[in-house]
Amino acid sequence: MSGDSASFAMRPVGVVRSCFREKFGIPRQPGLVPAAEATIELLPPADQPETVRGLAGFSHLWVVFVFHACPEDAWHPTVRPPRLGGNERVGVFASRSPFRPNRIGLSLVRLDEVVADADSVRLRVSGADLLDGTPVLDLKPYIPYAESVPDAQAGFAPEAPQPRLAVRFSPAALAEIAARPHLPRLRELIEQLLALDPRPATCREEGRVFGFRLYDFDLRWHVVAGEAEVLDLASPDRSNNPPGDPS
Repeated sequence: MSGDSASFAMRPVGVVRSCFREKFGIPRQPGLVPAAEATIELLPPADQPETVRGLAGFSHLWVVFVFHACPEDAWHPTVRPPRLGGNERVGVFASRSPFRPNRIGLSLVRLDEVVADADSVRLRVSGADLLDGTPVLDLKPYIPYAESVPDAQAGFAPEAPQPRLAVRFSPAALAEIAARPHLPRLRELIEQLLALDPRPATCREEGRVFGFRLYDFDLRWHVVAGEAEVLDLASPDRSNNPPGDPS
């Protein structure tokens, strides 16, 4: 095809397996939560060791993916970035909103390990901001000399968001973390997520209990006197708290 009416069919080369099981609670940019780990499983026909030959020599990786949990026709010409308090509108192409004409996302993650054998190829990454089950369209190594621009201007987001909340844990939460030794970075992950205050900009009253799904549990927490307290890690069948507003 050619011309303005051209369309392109794409097939995922992989799928993400991450700790994030719903949109609410996911960091708004990659790298903000170093303890957020994920695995990218390559799919046929890309699941061959030859496709990742030489990749282990790179420390970071671009992940091109699809915002598959966003409705296909839910985009608008302008959006309200959380960075601007959720009140000011900018053009969709001046934002990283997932609600786009084409639901394509771009994420820069740390490449921790390449695991390739005859049966499967898996990439273990960290600093991820990717929902579990995310389809991956492409992978590209990060090239510092070409892609790091020290004097670049970043519009309304000139600096990384700083941690805003101190985080403490209830005795119940600490016990439930200790009961998951297979997740050695779990406490670190929770601290890094909540320190950034994932509450919606329009819903930050103190004392309200928020919840979002991590791994196989619902993380329940609230903010009191400017401090986030982790209440418990509830199994989905005993959590009566609705998740926080993911908008």
